[in-house]
Amino acid sequence: MLRAASTAIARKAIVNSSRGIPRCAIPRAMTFHSSTPTHDESKEITTTPTTTPTKSGLFGTGLPEWFALPIGITAAVPALHFNWYVVNEETQLLAVFVAFCVACYSQGGDAIFNALDAKSKVMLKEHNDAEEKVIAALETKRDFLKTNQNMVVDFEAINAMRAEGYESLNAAGTVKPLHDFKTQMERVLNMIVQEEASSKEKTKTALMEEATTAVRTQFTSSKALKKAALTAAIAQIKGDVSSGDTDPVRNEFVEFFKSKGAAIAKADDGSEAKMQREAIVAKINAVAKSEGFFFEFGADGVPKVSVNQLASA
Repeated sequence: MLRAASTAIARKAIVNSSRGIPRCAIPRAMTFHSSTPTHDESKEITTTPTTTPTKSGLFGTGLPEWFALPIGITAAVPALHFNWYVVNEETQLLAVFVAFCVACYSQGGDAIFNALDAKSKVMLKEHNDAEEKVIAALETKRDFLKTNQNMVVDFEAINAMRAEGYESLNAAGTVKPLHDFKTQMERVLNMIVQEEASSKEKTKTALMEEATTAVRTQFTSSKALKKAALTAAIAQIKGDVSSGDTDPVRNEFVEFFKSKGAAIAKADDGSEAKMQREAIVAKINAVAKSEGFFFEFGADGVPKVSVNQLASA
């Protein structure tokens, strides 16, 4: 019974002595929140006590807690002497634990507090940074939505421009075939003119070569023509040419062309002109087919709608 009483007394003394620890030395728990800081959290919030202050000190006497040391030493002698308090393994373990707590509190309390406080500040900073990023993303989205408020008006304007463009294309579509047809007709006419000019040039060259050969043959075989040609040449050199004199060479060319024309007119049955026309029509149809003309020529030379145009229609 005495052992239990002494143990109770010792525990009460330890509890009362622990109550005497200065309140300013106890680290305050830092408040943590997830909202955006609106004030300086480094400033300490002070509150006014609403309850009536109790009398502090050693056992409520108002004496400093340091007087517990001499009182404890004085009371320890009779307590140990009369076996009111027995020092056993539990007491030693308690003493070691109290010594560890005192050493940890007095030596490493500030370090532990600073470590926990730094970690909490880092966590709070990371949380605030994440919130700032979310707010920035929401503000960007808001600005984007504000910018796109006129999207409906823009699409309406685009549709109106598209409708206007289709109308312009339709109007151009009615004119373009006529323009293309005019261009194709001009192309065909130019081809016909070029072919006729080429044919005339070839015919003229052939007639001149034939006339030259025939006149040369006549002058070679006739001495009278040679003498007349020589006399005319001498007169030309001397300048004794009168208005009534004639050039035998020119006369022979004129006679040749007259006779040649009469022979052609007499022997012309239209076959040569037909061959020339067929050659021109073949060239025009080849160009019309390769370039997709609206028309082509038949065997009789009459234009008609192209087969490709009929198939597309």
